[in-house]
Amino acid sequence: MTRILGGLPAVAQELLLETDWASHRHAYGSGEDIPVSLCSLVDEDAEVRSGALAALDMGVLHQGSLYTVTAPAALFVAAILDHPLCLAEHEGLFPRDDGPPRSLRTDLLDWLGRVAESAAYGEDPARDRANWEWQPWHEDTRGERDPDELAALQACRDIRPALYDAVEPFLSSSDPQICESALGVATPLLSAPTLADRVPRAASLLRARLGIMTGRRERSAVARALSLWGMDTSDLLADSDPAVRVCAALGPVRVERPRALAVLLDALREPRTTDGWFPEPLRGVDGWFRFTVLRSALDLAASFEEVAPVAIAMVAAGHRSIVDYESGPILFRAFPGGYDAAHSLTSAQRTLLRAFVDTDEATGSIGSNWLWFRAAGLPENRDGIAALL
Repeated sequence: MTRILGGLPAVAQELLLETDWASHRHAYGSGEDIPVSLCSLVDEDAEVRSGALAALDMGVLHQGSLYTVTAPAALFVAAILDHPLCLAEHEGLFPRDDGPPRSLRTDLLDWLGRVAESAAYGEDPARDRANWEWQPWHEDTRGERDPDELAALQACRDIRPALYDAVEPFLSSSDPQICESALGVATPLLSAPTLADRVPRAASLLRARLGIMTGRRERSAVARALSLWGMDTSDLLADSDPAVRVCAALGPVRVERPRALAVLLDALREPRTTDGWFPEPLRGVDGWFRFTVLRSALDLAASFEEVAPVAIAMVAAGHRSIVDYESGPILFRAFPGGYDAAHSLTSAQRTLLRAFVDTDEATGSIGSNWLWFRAAGLPENRDGIAALL
């Protein structure tokens, strides 16, 4: 341990020695064991490094949950990104890590990206609604966090400037994996209002890189980041690659809204093709890619009528396995203020509900989506919906 400490940057040493780790908590108890795990990240033994990464995943950021130990641990990780051993490759510890060996730096950046995503959740309700996993009943539990959870969340938000400053140099990395992982951290970090002043510089760095990038994946990741930061991506909406065009339309578009919406709807007309663009999801995008495209289209549309033909066709296709991520959000968008019996259904609403009734027996499109129907103020069963038609 003494040997490892001696090779750490001064900032990392200071964090280890001056943080009262025992006063912090992780998923399984006191944080007093975390310094050993953090030092083990730069152990010369690859298996030890993998075990330390697992400790970060399982204890310090358990299933996306933040703990009071998360912020100081994240600062330590940010401080060692330049450590020579971060270039070392290792294999994953878990069965899900079945890809080729990765550099330690890539994995540390990916972990910081997950910390940044968790810290951002709940900060901007509009941004949350565009997330493919958002569900309206989550709003009811947002205020139920205990003091430790709130303290952990605030601590992770407070360190975002320091995290970004540590990550920014890697946005210009010549290694595509490291560059993408760094972008996976920067994208949620720079979505924070307190870091808005850093966006123009980051966008300039990415624009410079975009000119020499040739791969779909890296170009799409840049387009997505620029779009989510609210930058003008109108030129990328005309890119020759449809994946880049779609990623350029995923954010809060301030110009070219109809054009951006048309790009998203085109992608949803061929959902299997769209899902095939990224065999491995982009950083910060989990699940089938069409889920993210759909949420962005629903959010961007000025009214349900703008997306109705494509959205209703998706419901009519009746895929049982994805009702919560497709049919439910479509239903909720069709009734933004909730169903009001005092007003007649619009033509688009009526056609949508008919599609639900027609597919319910085969796919459970109503029964499996009862929470979404409740959230929209509608009956929660087939007979109740049929009675409205």
